[in-house]
Amino acid sequence: MAAREDMPKTGPHDATDRPGALGMKRYQRTGRLRRFAWSRALPPAVVIVAVVVDLAWPPFNTFPLLATASVIAAPMFSLPGTIASGAVACLTGWLLSFRENAEVLSRANLIGFTTLVTLTVVAAFLNRMFAREREQLRTSRQVAEAVQRAMLPTVPERVPGLAMAGRYQAAQEEALIGGDLYGVHETPHGLRLVIGDVRGKGTQAVTLVNTLLGVFHAAALQMPDLPSVVRAAEIQVQDLKAREEDTPSEDFVTAVFVEILPDRSALRVANRGHPAPLLVQGGQVTALEPKEPSLPLGLGDLAGPVVPVDRYDLPPGATLVLFTDGIIEARDRTGVFFDPVPPLTRPLPPNPGAVLDAMLAALFRHTDELEDDAAALAVTRLPDEEESEGTSAAVRF
Repeated sequence: MAAREDMPKTGPHDATDRPGALGMKRYQRTGRLRRFAWSRALPPAVVIVAVVVDLAWPPFNTFPLLATASVIAAPMFSLPGTIASGAVACLTGWLLSFRENAEVLSRANLIGFTTLVTLTVVAAFLNRMFAREREQLRTSRQVAEAVQRAMLPTVPERVPGLAMAGRYQAAQEEALIGGDLYGVHETPHGLRLVIGDVRGKGTQAVTLVNTLLGVFHAAALQMPDLPSVVRAAEIQVQDLKAREEDTPSEDFVTAVFVEILPDRSALRVANRGHPAPLLVQGGQVTALEPKEPSLPLGLGDLAGPVVPVDRYDLPPGATLVLFTDGIIEARDRTGVFFDPVPPLTRPLPPNPGAVLDAMLAALFRHTDELEDDAAALAVTRLPDEEESEGTSAAVRF
C-alpha cells in the first residue's frame, strides 16, 4: 500500500465466529439479560434471607422483610410474577408462624399478614404503571428509530467494482432522534460517501441531518473535486446556524467525506473531526488518520478555507470501514471504551456485511446497551475477477 508508512497496523487476532446480521438483536438481548439477571433474583433472595433469619433468631419479626418481596418484584416481573412473589411471601410467613407453635391468627401475625397482602396489591398496581411506562418508552424508541432510518438513504449492495453495506443502531437509553447520518452517491468523479454525527439530538439534529444529506447529494454530483463538496457542506451548515435562532452557535457536525476513484484503485479522504476510517484486508487493520487535523463542519469560520485531503491505495479485496463515535464511545461495565480494531484483525471474507457484522457482534459483547446512536458503512473493492464479470450496475438515487 503506497499510502502512509506511519500508520499503525495490527496482525491476526483470534476472535469468536462471526454471527450474521440477524444475530445483532440476539447479542443485545443477551446483554440486557446479563445486566438484569442478578436483580431478578432479589425477590426470592429476600424470602430465603427471611427464612434463614427466622430460623437463626426466632424472636426477630420477619414480616417486614417478607413484605418487600412483592414490591421489589413489581418493576422487574410480570403481573403474575409480582402476585406470585407476594403469595410466596404470605405462605412463607404463615409457615414460619405455624412452626413457632404460636397462635397463627394472633394480633401480631394478623397485622403482618395484612401488611403482606396490602403491599402485594400495591405492588400489582405499581407493576401495571411500570409496564405502561415501559411500553410508552419502547414505542417512542421505535418511532425515533423508524424516523432516523427513513431519513437515511438506502445503501446499494453493488456498484461497478465495489460492494457496500450499512448498519444503523439506535441507542437504548433515550427515545430522541439522533444525529447520525450517512450518504452514498455514484458520480462521474467516482463513488462519494459521507458519514457524520451531529452534535445533540431532537429536532435540531434532524434539521442538520436533512440539510447535510441534501447538500451532499447535490454537491456530490456537481462538484468536480472532494474539497468542493466539503466546502459546500460547510457553507450550508453555517447558513443554517445563521438562520435558525434556536440553533446554538457551538453546534457542529463531525464528518468524513470519501471519494473512491472511478478505477477503484485509490480513495481520497477529507476528515472533519470524525473518528478515523479503518482499512481492513487479510487480517490487518490500518487506521486512516488525517495528516492534518480539521475542525468539524459548522466551525469552519475558525479555520482557513483549505480542505486537507489524504489519498490511500485501495487494493482488491480491501474493505473501508466508516463509523460514528457511538461505536468507539461504547463502554463496558468497568468503563473501558470499545476498540473496533481487534475483531477486525483476523481473516474475514471480502464482504462488507460480514466485516460490519463482526465489528458489531464484538460491540454488543463489549457493552450491554449503547448510550449513543451508532452508524457504520463498509465498502469492499471486489477482486479483479468479480469486477470483470460486470454483474452489477451503478445505482441511481
